[in-house]
Parts: sequence; C-alpha cells; structure tokens
Amino acid sequence: MTVAICLFVYGFVVAVLAPRPLQWCTRGGVAPRLGLAVWLSAVAGVVLSWVAAAVFLAAETVSRWDRRGRILRDCFATLRSGALGRLGGMVQVALLALAVLAALAVAVLAVRLARGLARGLASSHAHGELARLAGRRVPGLDAVVLDAPERLAYCVAGRSPTVVVTSGTVDTLDGSQLEAVLAHERAHLAGRHQLLIAFTHGLARILPRVALFTVGAAEVARLLEMCADDVAARAHGPRTVLGALLALAEASPAPAVTLAATGVDVLARAERLAASPDATRRTRVRLLLTAVAVLVVAGPAVTATGLVLCGPITG
Repeated sequence: MTVAICLFVYGFVVAVLAPRPLQWCTRGGVAPRLGLAVWLSAVAGVVLSWVAAAVFLAAETVSRWDRRGRILRDCFATLRSGALGRLGGMVQVALLALAVLAALAVAVLAVRLARGLARGLASSHAHGELARLAGRRVPGLDAVVLDAPERLAYCVAGRSPTVVVTSGTVDTLDGSQLEAVLAHERAHLAGRHQLLIAFTHGLARILPRVALFTVGAAEVARLLEMCADDVAARAHGPRTVLGALLALAEASPAPAVTLAATGVDVLARAERLAASPDATRRTRVRLLLTAVAVLVVAGPAVTATGLVLCGPITG
C-alpha cells in the first residue's frame, strides 16, 4: 500500500506545483513540439499515477483481505503517524476509507472522461458530415468551401477528416496564403490534434480546480497551433503564414468541435513568426524542456518502485 499512497501524493504534488514552471518554460513557443510533450507528460503522468495508485490499492486490498489488520498497520506506518494508542485504530480505518474513496473517485472520473471524449468525437463527426453536405468542392482546393462572408478556416476530425473554409476566406487570401492556411489545418488532422484537445479540455471540465489541467488545456491548445504554424511555415515560409494570420485575425469564432487557424492566441503566434529566436536561446530552452520532461516521466517510475520517495515497510 506504500506505493499507492506515494503515487497519490506524487500526482497531487505535480498537479499543484508544476503549472507555473511549465508555463514559464513554454511561454515563448521556442520549441513548441517539445513543450507540448512536456505538458502532456505532466498531465498524463498525474492521471496515470492516480489510476495506478487505485489499481495498486485495489489489488493489495483483495490479495490481503484475510490480513486486514496488517493492511491497516501498513497504511499507518507509511504515513509515520504518532497515534499509537486508542486513536491508532481509528486513524488507520479513516486512512483506509479515504484511500478506497480516492480509488472510487478515480474510477468515476475515468468514466466521465471517456464519455466526454465519445460525445466530442460524435459531435465532430456530425459537424463534418453537415459541412460536407452544405459545402462545395472547388477544383484544385483540398477543402470544402462554405458560401459565407465570414472569414473562417478550420478542420473537423472524424471518420472523414475535412478542412473547411468559407468563401470569405478564399476571397480575402491570396493563393500562397490560402495554401498556407490549408497546410496549417492539414497539420492538425495529420497530428490528431483534436484528440489531444478533447483529452485535455475534458480533464479541465471534470476537475476545474486542478490548475495543471485547466492551465494545461490552454497551453496545449496554444502549442498545437504553433506546431501547425511551423508545419505551414516550413512549406510556405513564415511571412506567408504571418500574412494569412493577420488577414484572418478578426475572423468569426469557429464551431466548438473544430480546430481553427485563428482560434488561439493569434497575437503571440504572429510575434513568434515575425521574430525567430537565436540558436543559443533555442538550445537552452530545448535542454531545459528535456530535463523537465525526464523528471516528469521518471517520477512515477521512481515512486512506483519505492526508491527515493518511500522506503520499505517493515512493521
């Protein structure tokens, strides 16, 4: 039971302390793919730590049910409590009850998250079907065009991934800018970015008071847009992507189930495209992010083996 308790504590510590340092490391978007990996590692690490803790707890409780007193003593010894008299048993029972409730809470949250993801994917698929029915294909343009004056460009994931642009966007952008916007949206589809958005936003909705999930959802969305910007910039040049962003900067909001080219933090993305950081800064940020990623990924493994964070139980 030591491992289960330590995993719960590890997840709690990371969820509380990690958001500000991670935000500081990734705020400039110097290495967006690496920054994205760090945020997702932290979020997934906390979730997996709590799930693993629940599994360890359930497995040990079942396997040692005939020695319930020993389980209570182990929980008690792990937390190094000083209550050894009459209150000892009461404290031990309370600790076990809290651990069981925590395991049940993790299970409930997992079910709610799975249902939310399923609903989001279904809505995305339905919107894509509607867009394909209402729109039209233009020769030489790998997208569905909706006849509307608003300037919009977005992608819809699903069984038939689709890039959607409005006629207002087609009329506003020149040929190279339009191709850059399409490349941006295709990068979202190729990278399955919508699944990452659905996962992080689902966690933020379920646990709105956990800063790692709420801040992480916003940061992941911002970094995904920067990753897609980089794909488009490599194919069409950063100035072309910048021009397209500025032309669509005041676009109408895209549907909630989609990823839009101008959906997140357009100003910061434009500044990033306009001023590329020097090689020294890029190297420094990459080294820092790599070190943070290693710490985040190694944490649960170290905790689970009982090394460093927890010693063996002897009582």
